[in-house]
Amino acid sequence: MINPFTHKYMNGREALGFAILAAIIFVLFPLVLEPFRLNLFGKYLTYAFVAVGLVLCWGVGGILSLGQGVFFGLGGYCMAMFLKLEASSPENTAIQSTPGIPDFMDWNQLTALPWWWEPFNSFAFTIFAVVAVPVVFAFVIGVAMFRRRVGGVYFAIITQAIAAILTILIIGQQGFTGGVNGITDLRTLHGWDIRTDEAKTTLYFVNGVLLFAVLFAAQFVRKSKLGRLLIAMRDQEDRVRFSGYDVANFKIFVFCLGAAFAAIGGAMFTLQVGFMSPSFVGIVPSIEMVIFAAVGGRLSILGAVYGTLLVNWAKTTFSESFPELWLLGLGALFIAVVMAFPNGLAGVWAEQVAPRLRKLWPGNAAAPENTPAE
Repeated sequence: MINPFTHKYMNGREALGFAILAAIIFVLFPLVLEPFRLNLFGKYLTYAFVAVGLVLCWGVGGILSLGQGVFFGLGGYCMAMFLKLEASSPENTAIQSTPGIPDFMDWNQLTALPWWWEPFNSFAFTIFAVVAVPVVFAFVIGVAMFRRRVGGVYFAIITQAIAAILTILIIGQQGFTGGVNGITDLRTLHGWDIRTDEAKTTLYFVNGVLLFAVLFAAQFVRKSKLGRLLIAMRDQEDRVRFSGYDVANFKIFVFCLGAAFAAIGGAMFTLQVGFMSPSFVGIVPSIEMVIFAAVGGRLSILGAVYGTLLVNWAKTTFSESFPELWLLGLGALFIAVVMAFPNGLAGVWAEQVAPRLRKLWPGNAAAPENTPAE
């Protein structure tokens, strides 16, 4: 059995960081938060999947994607399609002119379920599609871009354009996707009512377990030879290429991995919140997801989670107290972090807090000598 405190993929200080985060998510939040707030933080954690993927893509691999909302939305829509079909059984849609199809299809005069909706009657296929559809889409984008050595700001702009195009497509195909309202009124998962407080609490814990699985996977990649090659590619891409490595393949892989993480988060968002709409696919949510990673520290896997929680908590607080000013507050937070703390919260800890703690308590494991990347 691998001892996480001695294994090369996680030293004792890093294991302590994971343990602290686990205590916060699985013990502290459930104890101090009422069901509504706990579900709200569960929603925040679904965004953390995207932020962790961005740490690998942007922080480790040097690939800034401004379209991660696309993969978050695709995963969410796949799960929403299954839940909507379960909620659209003939007995639940008897008043419709065409019972047995989603309500928005009936409103748009569709008389039969489209063929590409049919496989989503199977939960097993849905779980497969949640990951496969976004990964295939990311693979197509990656091959088209990275094989032609498109990168940097050009790649970021292209991914942003893809997010805008997909949003327009989803809204325009209202009869098949629910349009601007998205897929709503999701009720049960195999007969289990996901709208109750007990169900939302259970989904919160499932969400947390999956997030830690993603964190461990990201840690494994970052500490492996592949991770070292990604860092070298980020800093000296031409040197890596001249050393005989196919840089495009590395970029495609990490981009697809980030898409898979985002898609899992999107699927859990749909279960946690009970709907999915194009408002989570477009440019604005994609940029917000980059802000999560930047605030937490684009070089830190754990920092991405803390950044996601902090930004979304601030967003909720600002919007509740200052509904007209919360966007300005969010923008000011991002600018302040970029200007004053370019390595985010993780950088503040590693560069300022931890050294002071080491002076106060020499040898204290709670003051890790980590770089921002750790």
